[in-house]
Amino acid sequence: MTYDLVVRNGTVVTASDMSRCAVGVKDGRIIALANDLPQGSRDIDASGKLILPGGIDSHCHIEQMSAAGIVNADDFYSGTMSAAFGGTTTVIPFAAQHRGQSLRDVVHDYHLCAEPKAVIDYAFHLIISDPTEDVLKQELPALIQEGYTSFKVYLTYDLLKIDDYQMLDILAMARREQAMVMVHAENHDIIQWLSARLLEAGHRAPKYHAVAHARLAEGEATNRAIRLAELLDVPLLLVHVSAPEAVEAIRTAQTYGLKIYGETCPQYLFLTAQDLDRPGMDGAMFCCSPPPRDEASQEVIWRGLQNGTFQVISSDHAPYRFDSTGKLAHGEDADFKHIANGLPGLEVRLPLLFSEGVKKGRLDLHQFVALTSTNAAKLYGLHPRKGTITVGADADLAIWDPDKEVTISTDMIHDNVGYTPYEGYRVTGWPVTVLSRGRVVIEDGELQVERGSGVFLPCALPDMAKPLGQRVSELNPERNFGAQLI
Repeated sequence: MTYDLVVRNGTVVTASDMSRCAVGVKDGRIIALANDLPQGSRDIDASGKLILPGGIDSHCHIEQMSAAGIVNADDFYSGTMSAAFGGTTTVIPFAAQHRGQSLRDVVHDYHLCAEPKAVIDYAFHLIISDPTEDVLKQELPALIQEGYTSFKVYLTYDLLKIDDYQMLDILAMARREQAMVMVHAENHDIIQWLSARLLEAGHRAPKYHAVAHARLAEGEATNRAIRLAELLDVPLLLVHVSAPEAVEAIRTAQTYGLKIYGETCPQYLFLTAQDLDRPGMDGAMFCCSPPPRDEASQEVIWRGLQNGTFQVISSDHAPYRFDSTGKLAHGEDADFKHIANGLPGLEVRLPLLFSEGVKKGRLDLHQFVALTSTNAAKLYGLHPRKGTITVGADADLAIWDPDKEVTISTDMIHDNVGYTPYEGYRVTGWPVTVLSRGRVVIEDGELQVERGSGVFLPCALPDMAKPLGQRVSELNPERNFGAQLI
């Protein structure tokens, strides 16, 4: 056998196993894992290094226009390049429908953006803001069968939110098609009520964004989304969870036996609401929804990562420059309601979690791999092609120096944002060589591939989205006089 590439002398780590072995690659796939392999066309010596599956960032916003008409700072070139430098080899951004738009047209437009620019592989989630009859009965079922098997809905934001009736329609469709539903869960009316009173009292600064987006707003909406999903026996993923009240609702549902999944992000482990309380408008750089909470909440999130409440940690990379094109699009004296929501984080997601999680003993290496790669592949129908190191999988590998120390700074980040909320953080552990489908993408601190060399990944229907088959009594045909409601 002639190998295109052999990575040898490193420690291979997956979500379940660890071994010292060589990885043989041919035609972009892993074809051998053995103690001793003959020399390939190229060899990489990984002595003293960890060989991990490439990261999957399953929640990021790239080249996306917000409902308010503000476009992300990153296009598919800068965004995927930044991801690769941080050890991520697959991204799943959103093809976002705004009201009045055809889903089919939206998907077409995002492919036109991604295909000529992406340097690593990508799939797409959908965002559903206008669940018309045509969308729910025609466009969305067809797109799910074509490999767009997950979509996100919002319970807040004026131009995106759906009501409970629409949510039930969407959940019923998802159950029929066995698609994965992702929910941004915050109570819109609580946020609006608090915001109105804050602004009436003259409280305009960025720090009041965190006051308006109260923890109880997240907790209530999380519980409500779970109850709606329980009614129809639909698996559900709660995304970017920040509040202990939301964690408790998810954990309780899981204990009850429901297929409820949780996702969190680095900003809820490393930032707090105090970061929004900076001089002038500097706090705007830290405005995201939900907002960072407090140190006690950070500990609850860490515990959720440790005990399995959370299946995945993503960046929720939503990059806006700190200028008139992004955060300050409504002026340098805009109130907190008119600051673009979102933080950058594609490149530092993995190093932050490795340093503070693995190196400090909060997580073991297998948990790290599961949370940052394997579970995302399973949730979204990409496993085992992605998210693991096994014969037949794509050769997506991140070779880590577990002892490399890096101080995070804006000038070493490869996105197009112009700032990082993690400025000055010192981390231990960094991916030094990154491979995508056997191609060396990052080596010696340089990008080694051309723009447009990433490929689109149609997603299979994930097993994790299959209903339990246990409906509550109101929807059980044997108990409601034979009426078939879903």
